[in-house]
Amino acid sequence: MAEIDIGNLGGSRAWAYNLVESATFRNTILGVIIFNAITLGMSTSGYLMQHIGGILSILDNIVLVIFVAELLLKFYAYRMAFFRSAWNIFDLLVVSLGLFPSQEGLSALRGLRVIRAMRLLSVVPQMRAVVQALLDALPGMGAVIVMISIVFYVFAVMATLMYGASFPEWFGTLGRSLYSLFQIMTLESWSMGIVRPVMVEYPSAWAFFVPFIVITAFSVLNLFIGLLVNTMQGAVEEDTEAEFENLRELVRSETDVVDRNVLALLEEVKALRAELNAAQDKGGSA
Repeated sequence: MAEIDIGNLGGSRAWAYNLVESATFRNTILGVIIFNAITLGMSTSGYLMQHIGGILSILDNIVLVIFVAELLLKFYAYRMAFFRSAWNIFDLLVVSLGLFPSQEGLSALRGLRVIRAMRLLSVVPQMRAVVQALLDALPGMGAVIVMISIVFYVFAVMATLMYGASFPEWFGTLGRSLYSLFQIMTLESWSMGIVRPVMVEYPSAWAFFVPFIVITAFSVLNLFIGLLVNTMQGAVEEDTEAEFENLRELVRSETDVVDRNVLALLEEVKALRAELNAAQDKGGSA
């Protein structure tokens, strides 16, 4: 969230800041998001819409009002610092989709209000960490995407030249070949649906499709998974290190306080001892 010096806030802004930053407020918004996701799912049922459609519509409007009020509170508390957080901007865009009027021609945009359920990504810290890990993995994934694109292009050109004349529905054009190879990579009906019919006319076609599956489905996709796992593991290690450092600072500060107290006690003991010695010396001389 946006970092603000709360000491410079006025009374009402400080109250709004403390409210939107409180765990109770965040948990309440989380509950509203989950409730809204359930009601939006219920609105897809014709039976429920026929019987309680009006109630669901009212509940949807109430939830929208709550979300708008939440954003207004955040904007009042953060002011322009509101836009420093990408998650605040994400929430603003998602909630804005629900403000489209439900008129003819805009019903499709109105249907995008279901995206409000994605606000769970911005409210739950663990989900924010996962999304951040995905974003951090994008630079490394770029090289993998380029590599798999080259592999797809080469195999698609080969498939079009070799099998396009006999199977134009699957390999008649470069675009169709790319789509068919993508289906094969996902291992969805690749054998009985595409490869075996091709092998009836081209018995050696397995020598083309099997290496393609090994390269794409088993090798390149595993690179994606490995990058994501490594990035998420790195993020977890960074969070753990940060928590450990905070704990270390806390222990160090507490140790410093104890040391200061011990030194103060020693000084007091020395002072008392000096007073006792002075009193004894005075009594002895008397």
